[in-house]
Amino acid sequence: MPNIRVMHFGLGPIGAAILKQIAGRPGFKVVGGVDVDPAKMGRDLGDVAGLPARLGLKVSADGAKALKSAKPDVVVLCTSSSIRKILPQLDTILKSKTPIVATTEELAYPGYTHIRYARQIHAWAKKAKVAVLSTGVNPGFVMDALPIALTAVCARVDRVVVNRIQDARARRLPFQQKIGAGMTTEQFQKQVADGSVRHVGFTESIAMIADALGWTLDRITDNVEPKLASVTTSSEFLAVDPGYVSGIVQEGVGYRKGEPAIRLHMEAYLGAPETYDSIEIDGSPRLFVKVEGGIHGDIATTSIVINSIPRVLGAAPGLHTMRDMPLPSFFPGRS
Repeated sequence: MPNIRVMHFGLGPIGAAILKQIAGRPGFKVVGGVDVDPAKMGRDLGDVAGLPARLGLKVSADGAKALKSAKPDVVVLCTSSSIRKILPQLDTILKSKTPIVATTEELAYPGYTHIRYARQIHAWAKKAKVAVLSTGVNPGFVMDALPIALTAVCARVDRVVVNRIQDARARRLPFQQKIGAGMTTEQFQKQVADGSVRHVGFTESIAMIADALGWTLDRITDNVEPKLASVTTSSEFLAVDPGYVSGIVQEGVGYRKGEPAIRLHMEAYLGAPETYDSIEIDGSPRLFVKVEGGIHGDIATTSIVINSIPRVLGAAPGLHTMRDMPLPSFFPGRS
């Protein structure tokens, strides 16, 4: 069978990492890339992604023109966490009748917070007769799809708790910046207020779990606090002195009948003594699963996007989520 032809919209760190993995995976073929960064436009995709060899394809700023020329089987969209900001890009891609796998956190489960946009995107996808899915490590897997899958063996579920603890020294610089590492407390609080420091997707994951369990929630909260360094700590990219912010502590809670029924807790900071992911399900039976060393966010996000492509190509037209799609598995490609 022919290779799956992939076009890449957005060539930031995650978009470039997906392209790099796609280029090395059997069964796929990179056919184009789109980015509006002047430093990337016109450059070879292989150079932008850090490949050892050029691909003979240049980064374009004109999505519609690139789609018409390349005729991809699927577009990987990695441009923004905001569903509102990607609407024009979705419109352009779906007008070309091309399926989409995205990494937009707000698109992962938009029916709770962005119902109007969700309906519009679903209508566009239905008209184009293609599927759209947004996924990633979180939202998309660790804090929603995985705990949902674990409840399949339960006779009763009373409460779901997910903890994601990360030593952010192993993560890329944009991630360290996103969690506020190196800031003063005042700078941190200011950026929390304007939305630039926080992990997007807790509300979406909580809503996905609640809907999967048939629970009606009273409300969802999403609180962000700084983690302050007690000793000097540093990564490859920056150093943090005592009293400065080393990262983020974020907790989302879904309340049911006045009680916390779903709790998502994340700590990501430079120097965390342990990195792990854990899922606790109170019910019958009680389940506790812990992934020692955690699930590497960057590798997991790039991989789940790629492994979801065959599922999206085989899905019914419309906007999908990880709740209604068959869970992806590693896709070895075609030899």
